[in-house]
Amino acid sequence: DDDDWFGVITGDSSSDADLSSVMGFSGFGKKARTFDLEAMFEQTRRTAIERSQHILENKTVWFIINTVFMPILKKNRFVPSSCVCVNRKQDSDVIAPPLPPALGAQTEESDDDDDDDEDDVVGPPLPPGYKHSTANPVKKIPDTHEITLQHGSKSVSALALDPSGARLVTGGYDYDVRFWDFAGMDAALHAFRSLQPCECHQIRSLQYSVTGDVILVVAGNSQAKVLDRDGFQVLECIKGDQYIVDMANTKGHTAMLNGGCWHPKIKEEFLTCSNDGTVRTWDLNSEKKHKSVFKPRSLQGKRVTPTCCTYSRDGKLIAAGCQDGTIQIWDRNLSVHTKFHCRQAHAAGSDTTCLAFSYDGVTLASRGGDDTLKTWDIRNFRKPLAAVTGLTSFFPMTDCCFSPDDKLLLTGTSVKKDEGNGKLLFFERESLRKVYEIEVADASVVRCLWHPKLNQIMVGTGNGLAKVYYDPVKSQRGAMLCVVKSKRKEKHAETLTQDYIITPHALPMFREARQRSTRKQLEKDRLDPVRSHKPEPPMSGPGRGGRVAAHGGTLSSFIVKNIALDKTDDSNPREAILRHAKEAAENPYWVAPAYKQKNI
Repeated sequence: DDDDWFGVITGDSSSDADLSSVMGFSGFGKKARTFDLEAMFEQTRRTAIERSQHILENKTVWFIINTVFMPILKKNRFVPSSCVCVNRKQDSDVIAPPLPPALGAQTEESDDDDDDDEDDVVGPPLPPGYKHSTANPVKKIPDTHEITLQHGSKSVSALALDPSGARLVTGGYDYDVRFWDFAGMDAALHAFRSLQPCECHQIRSLQYSVTGDVILVVAGNSQAKVLDRDGFQVLECIKGDQYIVDMANTKGHTAMLNGGCWHPKIKEEFLTCSNDGTVRTWDLNSEKKHKSVFKPRSLQGKRVTPTCCTYSRDGKLIAAGCQDGTIQIWDRNLSVHTKFHCRQAHAAGSDTTCLAFSYDGVTLASRGGDDTLKTWDIRNFRKPLAAVTGLTSFFPMTDCCFSPDDKLLLTGTSVKKDEGNGKLLFFERESLRKVYEIEVADASVVRCLWHPKLNQIMVGTGNGLAKVYYDPVKSQRGAMLCVVKSKRKEKHAETLTQDYIITPHALPMFREARQRSTRKQLEKDRLDPVRSHKPEPPMSGPGRGGRVAAHGGTLSSFIVKNIALDKTDDSNPREAILRHAKEAAENPYWVAPAYKQKNI
């Protein structure tokens, strides 16, 4: 019976034989079952090896399909370009590049929707070949409401939102940087702080770090600054030696800065580009020297000026748009040679105003000074995927950015004074077909920013306005926090609103309470010199209270005046002493009585 035995793990049976001979019996009943541990371990190891080989073979097959056959099918357009071959039987053994976050979320939602549709089918069956229509990305644009923030009278050349979307920072050609707190503002929409961090230099770029605790300020000087959330300086980059020919041997920039941005993953690292022909990375903990230097070069090997720079979404690539029309991309860890290079991205001599990577990290959008907007596939960087012309740009920092779902691309246009309105244009990512536009103001649209968490669009204009577009249904927090608050009431003198009958002889129980008015109290306070902080009038007559009235009103001026009025001539000291000799002899008081002998 299997229930009557028990197992004992042992390695030697000689001790049982010795014990049976001494005790005088042959054994203890049923013999205990023994286990060979080494054999068990060996069998387990072989099973694991066989399973690993089987999984590896499956992975190899799917890897070959995705890397060899799928590119050929995509090139010949047998399958869509976004198609990826996946082993459905083994979800844990998927071999393929990871799907973009937006695409992955859409795939999961579509799978869930399909399952729900299969479970909850109501009505007649759909005709064969019918496909569910995808959601229109234009409907996700939050443009039903807007608020206007008055930055100043000159162009808003920089915009930045912290990652949480609680604070907005604006910078302009008037040298000011203004801080806006959506949660702390009311309907009056006033900034809670304004400062000039770079004195008389125009603000070129602003950006919050990935953690939102510091702000990078890039102005028209050669030294970028880092401020904390309240505007206090944390770091100022060092200035390089402008007399050194090789810019790699200097510790910092030597000419005006054009742009800068934070690393998307490393919170202490940021990037700047300058007219000295270099792109430099910096460490927040080391202000004495840059971290690394990238030097753009023309086809002839000459120095060219980078006008804009950015990191890729994963932070592994650094891209720069240059004045000769080229776009040059380096590996962040290899600063000598470019990894991707396009020589004729935009017209030579025009400033590339903005570079932006898509959220999936595959597409690069470039806004050129030649009034064009182009998209590029960094895996095939020789020619653009699509291009749009006729987008007027008068500013060297005209923006372009992707929508949070990566389906739209937006940018602004510039206009001359009294010649129309600046527009915010929306294009499809794949074909750059214009699908929507917003007329912002009767001035140029310089900066644009679409925050992914808030789903709100921030726009900086050429007449000093910063506009925020939002939708109460599709957007979250941000501008919606301050528009619901009423304006703070201004303090003013209140007057009586109704007649008051004075009855001095009425009994206390029938006497009407006297109405109080703040106007009379303010009038009394106005007559009180202490409460109204009345300035002290000039002194007349003799001084009092420590103040001297005549000639200046200060003690020093009074002493100088008295010394100047002393007309005595002390040029002959002997005559000045002998002048008192007669009075001293006739009426000795100080010295003579001390030497007079007394009769004892």
